[in-house]
Amino acid sequence: MPSQTPSPPACTGCGTPTRPVAEAVADPASLHDDLTDRLAKAPATASRGTTTLHAVEGLIMAGVGLALAHGGLTGHTTVHTVGGTLLALIALAGTALVVRNETRGRAAVTAGEPRADALWQPAYHCPGCASVSCPGGEPWQGRLTPEQFRKLVWTEAGYGGELEERARTAVVPPGTLPRPRGAQDHV
Repeated sequence: MPSQTPSPPACTGCGTPTRPVAEAVADPASLHDDLTDRLAKAPATASRGTTTLHAVEGLIMAGVGLALAHGGLTGHTTVHTVGGTLLALIALAGTALVVRNETRGRAAVTAGEPRADALWQPAYHCPGCASVSCPGGEPWQGRLTPEQFRKLVWTEAGYGGELEERARTAVVPPGTLPRPRGAQDHV
């Protein structure tokens, strides 16, 4: 007896078969519609390897500055001493800032991942009317545009400050998230 796979739920708005958001985002065709970005679960962050590379680059630049400063001290050239010292200090400060921001970004995404997953995993995308919904209304209700969906997920996960203008200005309808105290105020 052949196994039967359940048919995908139909969109409540247009009746078109829907597919899970994770599947829609993974589809290479979604690049043409910009769905990969519009339905992203979390902001893009630098990998640990990239952060390490940035740290090494910054330390190399600081080393060049120190070498210039040392050359200025031994050759009695004030310009090289001052310039090399400033280059080293600026490179170290910039490197520390970049590494800190990338590390914080990764930590924020990691901390919000369970909340984002709770809203993102059960969501379905309708290619017919370009909407996102959860069959059965759990964990959220109604149909949303990709921008509203992204705002809902990112705000609930704590990434709301990372939204670009198009998603930031999207209005998530009140009552989308059923809560005893009402829907959370979204960014």
